[in-house]
Amino acid sequence: MGNYLNQDGKKFYEITHSDIYVDKTELLTYTNSVLQTLQKYICISRPRRFGKSITASMIAAYYSRGCDAKELFSPYKIARNLDFDTYRNKYNTLFLNMQEFLSRTKNIYELLDRMKRLVLRDLKREYPNVDYFDDTDLIESMQDVYQETNCPFVVIIDEWDCIFREYKQDKEAQEIYLDFLRDMLKDKSCIALAYMTGILPIKKYGTHSALNMFDEFSMINPGPLASYVGFTELEVAALCTDYHMDLDEIKAWYNGYSFEKIPSIYNPRSVVSCMRFGKIGNYWNQTETFEALQIYIDMNFEGLKDDVLSMIAGESVPVNTGSFTNDMTTFRTEDDVLTLLIHLGYLSYDYENKTVKIPNNEVREEYVNSVSVSDWGEISKALKNSADTLQAIWQGRPEQVALGIQQAHFETSHIQYNDENALSYTVSLALYAARNFYTIHREFAGGKGFADMVFLPRKKFPDKPALVIELKWDHSAQGAITQIKQKQYCESLKEYHGNLLLVGINYDTKSRIHTCKIEPFSL
Repeated sequence: MGNYLNQDGKKFYEITHSDIYVDKTELLTYTNSVLQTLQKYICISRPRRFGKSITASMIAAYYSRGCDAKELFSPYKIARNLDFDTYRNKYNTLFLNMQEFLSRTKNIYELLDRMKRLVLRDLKREYPNVDYFDDTDLIESMQDVYQETNCPFVVIIDEWDCIFREYKQDKEAQEIYLDFLRDMLKDKSCIALAYMTGILPIKKYGTHSALNMFDEFSMINPGPLASYVGFTELEVAALCTDYHMDLDEIKAWYNGYSFEKIPSIYNPRSVVSCMRFGKIGNYWNQTETFEALQIYIDMNFEGLKDDVLSMIAGESVPVNTGSFTNDMTTFRTEDDVLTLLIHLGYLSYDYENKTVKIPNNEVREEYVNSVSVSDWGEISKALKNSADTLQAIWQGRPEQVALGIQQAHFETSHIQYNDENALSYTVSLALYAARNFYTIHREFAGGKGFADMVFLPRKKFPDKPALVIELKWDHSAQGAITQIKQKQYCESLKEYHGNLLLVGINYDTKSRIHTCKIEPFSL
């Protein structure tokens, strides 16, 4: 047993004995299926705090010859698999966290040298009698051990891409690092499995990658590993039952990532923290300030600002992910920025429709924080004043509501401000703060038609009034109120009668002024 070679499984023991552990051990059925095949190269890219290191520790504990993990895994799903004992603790297992080496060195040369020397020390301690051809060469020494013992290596590299995040502009360092990984792993008979985790997919150079032997499982296409990206709805529902939390509330805040066969994936870090502390909150982004997001959404690409505002308003926007070069510095179009935000977890990707959206309330808060302190003119003011605009509705102050909507007025390349549909985006921005209290519905069926917007109080805010909002274009706010009554939109909202406000909003194209009318609903 060494620091890097054949660890003893204590890391995974701590993980499974923490307050909450969601069983993801069935991932090992996939890694077992590709051992010592052409598919043995796996690169997992996920946002920070999405359980990458936990999974890496699980894989190390399962394969490492440094421990007997039978009892450790016995309560979990993988133990019921027929191949559980076939591969368990049968491999020389290297666990390398590249962030650790990065933090102790000044450049790529020092990093690789330190890593090699530390791993070689473990190898020679465990196998002192091997006839090493060159005991200063890590790759040669691993092959020597394999030839002598016939025991192949499982190599786990956590935070593999930290070099690309730290040395963003140093192309030479990046190429040196990629060349080392290729030489260490590619076409080596001593490698039974190579499993890498990071935030970014493998860096592209020209038309090929130095590590083109890897299968990549990313936030754009996680393939058969989609259910291991985060927590599934069934897993979260079980936690909600155990911790007496409301699933609808958890869904609004932490769901929103979806894939072809797994429609609902939740942010694991946030769900665990929410359950432990018994409170909805912004947990994922506590580990990084919103300025990190602000850097990207403030980039001056045509259409980027428009798309961000549309997504804050609840819309999806199209994206082309194909041109992204898998680094954090090369941006040629807004599509490259949006694609990076997918990998960072700030956007969710719809593979079928090739669109992106803000996944949930937790992440949407970060966008609002970023825009509020950016130089985005009246939009920044509108988002800052959103809570005041909502309060003005509750207090029956239509002039202030109209002013808040006026601040949120925006035109985009794909949403021209020329109809009620575009007006609904503006209202969504002006009343952004309503998401803290309401579930928002557009085109809500009721009575003899569809109300433009209906805001229904979340379960924990039963004292808040329901809102029925009707939008008009070149008519009148009073006419909007009249339409709500005539078409009986409130008919399907009987449980809110007595605590329901009617809100009419009109935009006059000649005066370019928004007006508002507010009335309590009465039978």
